[in-house]
Amino acid sequence: MSVEANMLKKTIAYFEGDVKRINHALKVYGFAKSIGELEGMSEEKLRVLELAAILHDIGIKESERKYASSAGKYQELEGPPIAKALLQGFDLANQIVDRVCYLIGNHHSYSKIDDLDFQILVEADFLVNIFEDGMTEDQIASIRRKYFKTSTGMDYLNSLYGRS
Repeated sequence: MSVEANMLKKTIAYFEGDVKRINHALKVYGFAKSIGELEGMSEEKLRVLELAAILHDIGIKESERKYASSAGKYQELEGPPIAKALLQGFDLANQIVDRVCYLIGNHHSYSKIDDLDFQILVEADFLVNIFEDGMTEDQIASIRRKYFKTSTGMDYLNSLYGRS
């Protein structure tokens, strides 16, 4: 069984009973994997992206417990230590674990996008959040202009929400 499949299993167990959060992680993972493959990412970068997509909101439970908030800044603070603990036990290079934790710890800090894995994670999360948050056409147009860079991500955005 792959690391990604095992991480999905661990994430589902971690969010036990929270179907909304589990479904969110699964949808972001699906979009991220597809965009990454279609954009021609290397195997290592794709592994980082997939693991980060599965775990990107892993800090939300702790954020709500500690701060009574699911705000992105708290997720970024609380997520990396939890992700690191979940990633232990897999035979992953330190640079993979470090990069996954970096992406989780910054996935709401769009000014820090520094590579294709980060870009795709942001796009995949927006593809899901637009629907889940019921965003308006104006909000979608703003997100399109500001944050979408990959051709596959843009194609998905247009197919899901129209062109504006």
